[in-house]
Amino acid sequence: MSILAWIVLGLIAGFIGSKLVNKTGEGVLLDIALGIVGAVVGGYLFNVFGAHGVTGVNLYSLFVAVVGAVVVLVLYHAIRRV
Repeated sequence: MSILAWIVLGLIAGFIGSKLVNKTGEGVLLDIALGIVGAVVGGYLFNVFGAHGVTGVNLYSLFVAVVGAVVVLVLYHAIRRV
């Protein structure tokens, strides 16, 4: 996938993940960064459990990225509170 596609997928996944985790979001840049990291983490987790990771810009990849973004955001909030 191109860098622009990762940014778009990361933005969408970060936004959705932020709304699921804390309802307010973290800001546009942090949402994008955590969403991109979440897409990578989600792809890794899905590969570990035998499913396909991020395959492009589609609904399945968005689901994988959102799951990863939620995991990353939960860890981010746990670390930030300490």
